[in-house]
Amino acid sequence: MEGGLTRDEEKPDPASLSLLQDKIDPDAANLRPTRDQPTCGADIARARWTLLRQVLRQKQVDNPEVKQVSVRRFSTFDLFTRSRVVTPYPSDPSDGQWVEYRSVPFPEYRAFLRDNLGPLRVDEVLNSFDNTGNVCVWPSEEVMAHYCLKKRNMFKGAVCELGGGMTCLAGLMVAICADVKEVLLSDGNEKAMQNVRGMIERNRQAGVFGSAHVSSRVVRWDCESDISALEGHFDIVMCADCLFLDQYRASLVDAIRRLLRPNGMAVVLAPLRGDTLGLFCQLAQEAGLRVCQHQQYDAQVWDVHLKMQREGKEAYDENIHYPRLLTLNKDPQPASPAQ
Repeated sequence: MEGGLTRDEEKPDPASLSLLQDKIDPDAANLRPTRDQPTCGADIARARWTLLRQVLRQKQVDNPEVKQVSVRRFSTFDLFTRSRVVTPYPSDPSDGQWVEYRSVPFPEYRAFLRDNLGPLRVDEVLNSFDNTGNVCVWPSEEVMAHYCLKKRNMFKGAVCELGGGMTCLAGLMVAICADVKEVLLSDGNEKAMQNVRGMIERNRQAGVFGSAHVSSRVVRWDCESDISALEGHFDIVMCADCLFLDQYRASLVDAIRRLLRPNGMAVVLAPLRGDTLGLFCQLAQEAGLRVCQHQQYDAQVWDVHLKMQREGKEAYDENIHYPRLLTLNKDPQPASPAQ
C-alpha cells in the first residue's frame, strides 16, 4: 500500500511530524516507499529523525538523503493567488508575514492570512495537541475553501471548521462569502488559534466579512468539555485532511456527530491516505451517520487532478494529494451538495 500513515509504519508522534511538515514540506508526513522509489521503511524513519534534529537546531539541510525525503512535491491546485501584503499598522511586529489569498474563479473574494510565524519553540511543539495544520495551507484546505465559495448558498445558520490549523482558510471564506449567522474557527492547537485570532481581527478591519459573527477557540476532539460546550449547535461542520491520525479518528467522528444539529451536515475533504479515509467512513456509519463519498465534485479541481496524473507519480500521488468529498448527515435522506 502506498501513501498515508498506518499503524504498521514507524513514525514520529503528531507534534514531531508537524515540525517536519511546517518547516520543510507538508508531504513529509506521508512518505512511504513507492513503486517509483523503493525505499526501506527504516531509512525513511531515520531520515525523518535526522531532518527533525536539524530543524530543531535551525541548521541548513545539506544531507542528500535528507533532501530526498524532504523534497516538496505537489502543493496546490492553483485555486487562489498569493501576494505578500504590508500591514498598515506600524506597531504590528508581523510585517512581511501577511499574505492575501484571492480566489481565481471568484476574484471578488479574498482573505488575509498570516501563514508563517517563524520558529516554533520545542516545548510548544512537543506539548501541543497536534500541529499538522501548521503552518502551510494544505491542498485539501485549499480545495475546501474553493468548494465553500462555489457552494456558498448551501451555508446557513451556524458553521464550524474543525482542525483548521494555522489559517482556517475554508472557514474564513464561509465568513466572507456566505449568508450565515455565525462561523467558529477551531483547532486543537493553542498556537494556531493565537494566529487565527489575529487573522480574524485583520480581516474584520479590512471589511471582508459579511454579517456573520466570526470567532475562534481551541477545540480538542477528545476533550469532553470542549465538545459538550458546543453540542448540537451547528448546521454545518467541516474539516479538511484531518482523518489520518489514528488516535483521534474516532474522537473526530464523535465530535462531528455531537456538534451537529439534528438536520445538520458535515462536509469533509480528505485524500485516501491508504485506508484512513475508509476507516473514517466506517466509524461514521457505525456512529449512525449517513456517509456519501464523491470523487468528482468540481470541474476545475478534477482538471488539475487529471493533468497532474499525466505528469507522473514523482510529482503527484492521488492517494495523498487528491481530496475526496464526504458529506455526513444525521438526516436519513439528505440532499447531496456535490452537484
